[in-house]
Amino acid sequence: MRQICLDTETTGLNPRDGHRIIEVACIELVNRRLTGHHLHKYVHPERDIDAGAQAVHGITLEFLADKPKFADIADEFLEFINGAQLIIHNAPFDLGFLNAELDRLGRVPVETVCSGVIDTLKDAKALHPGKRNSLDALCERYDIDNSGRTLHGALLDTELLAEVYLAMTRGQNALMIEPDEAPRVMLGADGKVRERKPLQILRASAEEITEHERMLAAIDKESKGACVWLAAATTESVTQSPV
Repeated sequence: MRQICLDTETTGLNPRDGHRIIEVACIELVNRRLTGHHLHKYVHPERDIDAGAQAVHGITLEFLADKPKFADIADEFLEFINGAQLIIHNAPFDLGFLNAELDRLGRVPVETVCSGVIDTLKDAKALHPGKRNSLDALCERYDIDNSGRTLHGALLDTELLAEVYLAMTRGQNALMIEPDEAPRVMLGADGKVRERKPLQILRASAEEITEHERMLAAIDKESKGACVWLAAATTESVTQSPV
């Protein structure tokens, strides 16, 4: 499966207010492994950058003065994501901006080019209800080093997002989980949230226990009293016996 972790930086919060993309980054995963293949572009927005947005990402209009316009990178971008499943943290935000840029050019929306979209923010909220689920919070929760993230940057954020996504979908990280703390939902490798079924406990029948003890006795006889499993079973029986 080919997947693309994607992130953008923008001049403001809402494309309906005329805000534009100033950075777009995509990194490729194939069968859940980073390939090293990526697309990263700074884009001249053809408008000013809001002070609040600049404080978040640190990108200035002066820096973007010689950068291409979105129209100049649209074909390369669409070709890179073509047929891939997109992984985006807070997907409506990025898709809203990307589709606004494409609409200006008379191009088709992102969703018609890619094979699907996974929103890791939505999935994280399902997995960790009532908790902080920002990218920084998820990095902390999954022990991912984000010390280099002093400002938002699309390329660094996609790299962190890839690690977060793989951690969220790899399954149980710890060997033991207390029943009261076990999550009631789980995230599959396909990015879909499913209800976690309760663990089924199967106990040995009386006949199975008798057969097990017979086998241990035979092993103990053959090994001339060196059956460690029989010794362990005897110790456990004594420990659990009422005084």
